[in-house]
Amino acid sequence: MTLAQYLPAADQLIIFAILLGTLVLFVWDRWRYDVVALIALFVSVITGVVPARDAFQGFADPAVVTVAAVLVLSGAIRSSGLLDVILRPILPKLKQPDVQVISLSFMVAALSAFMNNVGALAIMLPVALRVAQRTGRPPAALLMPLAFASLLGGLVTLIGTPPNILISAIRHDMVGEGFTMFDFTPVGLGVALAGVVVIGFGWRLIPINRRGERAGEDKFRVEDYTTEVRVPPTSPYVGRNIGSLEALGGGDVTVAAIFRENYRRYVPHGHSMLQADDILLLEGDPLAVKQVVDAAKVELVGGAEAPHDPSGDGYGVVEAVVTTSSPLVGTSPAELGLRRRFGLNLLAIGRHDRRAITRLKSVRLRPGDVLVLQGRLAAMPDTLGELGCLPLAERNLRLGRPRWLWLPALAMGVAVLASALNIVPVSIAFLGAVLVLLMAGALPLKDAYSSVDWPVIVLLGALIPVSEALRTTGATDLIAGLLAQATTGLPPIAALALILVATMLITPVLNNAATVLVMAPIGGGLAQNLGLSPDAFLMAVAIGASCDFLTPIGHQSNTLVMGPAGYRFGDYWRLGLPLSLTVIAVALPLIAIFWPMR
Repeated sequence: MTLAQYLPAADQLIIFAILLGTLVLFVWDRWRYDVVALIALFVSVITGVVPARDAFQGFADPAVVTVAAVLVLSGAIRSSGLLDVILRPILPKLKQPDVQVISLSFMVAALSAFMNNVGALAIMLPVALRVAQRTGRPPAALLMPLAFASLLGGLVTLIGTPPNILISAIRHDMVGEGFTMFDFTPVGLGVALAGVVVIGFGWRLIPINRRGERAGEDKFRVEDYTTEVRVPPTSPYVGRNIGSLEALGGGDVTVAAIFRENYRRYVPHGHSMLQADDILLLEGDPLAVKQVVDAAKVELVGGAEAPHDPSGDGYGVVEAVVTTSSPLVGTSPAELGLRRRFGLNLLAIGRHDRRAITRLKSVRLRPGDVLVLQGRLAAMPDTLGELGCLPLAERNLRLGRPRWLWLPALAMGVAVLASALNIVPVSIAFLGAVLVLLMAGALPLKDAYSSVDWPVIVLLGALIPVSEALRTTGATDLIAGLLAQATTGLPPIAALALILVATMLITPVLNNAATVLVMAPIGGGLAQNLGLSPDAFLMAVAIGASCDFLTPIGHQSNTLVMGPAGYRFGDYWRLGLPLSLTVIAVALPLIAIFWPMR
């Protein structure tokens, strides 16, 4: 073979230049990655390497639909409260540092196997912060292990992470059949278990003397909300004492007062017995209050008249802070006619000093009070402006919404089973699960749309045609030929290691989905040039693209924990480097065993 055989043609030079420019823009980080992807697509069309008629074919790709559906289902499970019920008896037992790290890492990895890994981390992040607060440990000791474990868990199944879904689609294009739901499990599970073990012992390498930023939900003292509830005759806690009710909140909820017998106010103690139709003032963290409301089957007094809106587009819950110029200052909701004049229900009040508040409708509001309001979302901005209140960032507070505990998880499970048994394609199975939740009213339509990470969807839709241009121009064959020359005389495992390590080095710079779209065709081409099965090389790309443990910028999970834990850029490699070496050492033999190259 001569060097001339490996000189790129004009269209190959163009696609290489586009990819290099895309890489530079990703690293520069001046524009968001979805905008960069659209620029790459636009330039590819203008230069002719992507036909104009195929420019938007990526958005119709089943892989894109599957990613969006998995994100929606992950959001529905996160909002259902099922995990609150499961985790409540476990959290008090997490006292020793090693037990905390291993247990929380195992939990998030298990969740990430069947959910989007960022969604799994989002569920466990407040749990880890609460554990750290209760045990007096710095969050930095727990959050990086959680982020890394969420990436490891995504390796286990087809739906665990978008790269796996993309790899399956690319395999379908190559050999006519994609990977199935649990094809990733033999390799992914072994790598994930080994990784969690390394995390369990290696967390000591993390600089834990970092001070994190206060999380968005901690900028106001959310633990001092006061919520008014009624104990209906059907509540299982009628006839039980106050202490048992407070225990449902894990120590983060206090019954500040009881109103009964023509609204006489009682100051309760732990042995006070609850009666039907008692009005209780609950003080505490809003998530813990939600646990009590759901488990004890009590009713929010302020939301009792809220109309049912199955579409989710009309009524919702927002939080707002009372400003100094607000007309609410010095008045009560009853005097102001909050419901009658403005169509708002007051569900809870947050106040800094934790003083016991009287009935919510009678409390005199002050500047700085945080109100949990329920009303028509379309009119909410204007109403809050008229009331002189500033809306707070969304905290996913679900007070006053109907609870669907098992349905989202059940829908996800049925979709997994249907796709695993090849009854229907993966994209159709998960789209069907989303439709079931929407039609049952378990998933408000606006929540479905807000659960989708639209920049990722745009990134995938824009880069899929660019990735395809690598193949159609012969650029992947060119690169694969050069790699085949470089590995001549070496055992096949060396070529596999080259692809795995190269992918792991690229993914901190590119988005992991973009890394797959670039590296999978190259890996498959290398396998064909060497006369080997492409499956092992595609599996190596899937593992490598999801295993970014060296920087905070390669994956959203790593970025998500950086602020709350106070990590610096150079902190990640301390645990990430031994974890990356472990992945390489474990993944290569497992791939060779379960996906023979010959």
